[in-house]
Formats: sequence, C-alpha cells, structure tokens
Amino acid sequence: MQVVTKEAKNKEEALNKALAELNAREQEVFYTFLEPEGHLFKKEKVTAITKYGVKEFIKDYLTNLAHLMSTKFEIEFKENDYGFNVMIMTDDNGIFIGKNGKNLECLQLLLRQTVNNIGPFNLKVNLDISDYKAHKERQFEGEIKHIASVVNRTKVDAKLDPMNSYKRRLVHNVVSKFPNLITQSEGEEPNRYVVIQYHKN
Repeated sequence: MQVVTKEAKNKEEALNKALAELNAREQEVFYTFLEPEGHLFKKEKVTAITKYGVKEFIKDYLTNLAHLMSTKFEIEFKENDYGFNVMIMTDDNGIFIGKNGKNLECLQLLLRQTVNNIGPFNLKVNLDISDYKAHKERQFEGEIKHIASVVNRTKVDAKLDPMNSYKRRLVHNVVSKFPNLITQSEGEEPNRYVVIQYHKN
C-alpha cells in the first residue's frame, strides 16, 4: 500500500504531484493537508493514499483475522464521505457480534485504529456483521417513535437514558418528524441524554 507525501508552493500543486505519483484521480484518493513547517517560505504539504489501497488493506486485515479464528466470511464495501462502510457476511455471527454487540464494538475499534495508523487521514470505518447494526438501529428508532407518540398524546416530557452522540442524533432525527415535539440534549459526557418535550406550534 503506497502512501505519498508531496509539497509545493500551493495546495493544488502539492495535490497534483501526489495524484501523479499515485496515478490516480482526486476522487480515487483520500488525502489531507499537513500544517506548513515554520520556516520563512512555507510550502504546502499533502499526504495521500488511494481508496483502493485502503480497501485492500482492510480486506487483508479481516481475512487474516478470519484465518486466526478458523472461520470464513465475505466482505462488502460501500464508500462513505470519509471512509468505508464494511459489511461482513458470515455463518458465525455469534462469534463476531458477541453479547449485546460487544465483540463487534471491539473489532471495529481495532480496525479503525489499525487503519488510522496508515497515516494522518482520520478515516471513518464503520463495521457491521450481517446487518446486525442496521437491525438494532431500526429497532431503536421504533422504540423512539413509540416514546415520541406517548409524549405527543400525554404532553408529558420523556427523559431518555444516557447515550452516545450517534444515538442522540438518531433521536433528534426521529422526533423531528413529529410537528409538536422538540428535543433537548442535556447533561455532560459520558452521561449526556435527550429529553423529548411537547411544544405545540
């Protein structure tokens, strides 16, 4: 996997140098501009890597992991704004997901850290096993819709349990579909929570 760093008098020129060495177009690479060094005539510096190279790195990492665990699976990729959504399809879901998704959380953390050791790209790699996360998300959204319906009917606020920022965004998005309800995030991390409130327009 090739990671290149180039510098030039401006960002466009630095990026074009990196693209030329990688033999790739801009939409085919991940890149980040580095802070110029502190000399008088500062030059722009960019580090870049091909998306194909990152995909192959992830595929090799997961394939080696499957070998160590004496199991097999298929891997599917979908590109997102800052990296990849990676789906593992396997007959050994229990091993990879674990109780309440704990094994999946650990595996994603390891994969993200490994990928981001490649360079200063801050890539977002979202890992799922046989649509487990998608199923849990749909289930969570259904629960929030039910709570929102109760608040809408009774006009009594609902204080939800503490949750991470991703789930809070899901709550805000689901409740926004109810015209007479609003949401407020309150508390401090890691105990930040959402309150669903009746607010007739």
